[in-house]
Amino acid sequence: MIEIVDLHKSFGDNKVLDGVNLTINKGETTTIIGRSGGGKSVLLKHIIGLVKPDSGRILIDGEDITLYKNEKLVKLRQRFGMLFQSSALFDSMTVEENVGLGLREHTKLPEDEIRGIVNEKLRLVGLRGVEDVKPAELSGGMKKRVGLARAIAMNPEYILYDEPTTGLDPIMADAINYLIIRMKNELNVTSIAVTHDIVSAYKISNRIAMIYEGKIIFVGTPEEVKSTDDPIVRQFVEGKATGIIKAV
Repeated sequence: MIEIVDLHKSFGDNKVLDGVNLTINKGETTTIIGRSGGGKSVLLKHIIGLVKPDSGRILIDGEDITLYKNEKLVKLRQRFGMLFQSSALFDSMTVEENVGLGLREHTKLPEDEIRGIVNEKLRLVGLRGVEDVKPAELSGGMKKRVGLARAIAMNPEYILYDEPTTGLDPIMADAINYLIIRMKNELNVTSIAVTHDIVSAYKISNRIAMIYEGKIIFVGTPEEVKSTDDPIVRQFVEGKATGIIKAV
């Protein structure tokens, strides 16, 4: 379980997180929705210790990871896999080298075992025969799947998804949604996604949390989101320019 307790973070005069409270249950997919620049990705960075809060706590299995330093942070991050919005693949590396990067950096496994793990993870995300290909030769959807294979290469307990369907056509976006659900079910991982894609949020989530003006203002199942009378949540999920949220 991950518990985020009264988390605050400002960058200069810009207050991004203003008392965030959120519980992420083990084995579930929690999706965080909200406006661009509203703090979703900043919250993800706090969860893996890339950003330190001004105040507040992040408890993972009861331990406050905001107190971690150096070696403990490195070990913490090895419990997480992350699929970045842009996939963040290294152009100079092959697909095999990208997926196996963490294994080569953080384990002492022999090369043949690493290659076997890489092949298995690529198979899990529906890719075969691309091990020697460079990222520039791949479609957007294939890059996302390579990024996901890399995210699961070290068998993480948690997977973080930063805008996993951005830039994809509806069919490929749905394929990525299917993979997110499959990873949760087959690998028994806890997943946290941030997205603007409401269709995706409804499909992949056990619970959806909305962040607005630095706070979590709503948490519920997809069905509860669809039926809520909260005017801010309704305006956002329906994509309306008029309402409490100003289109600026």
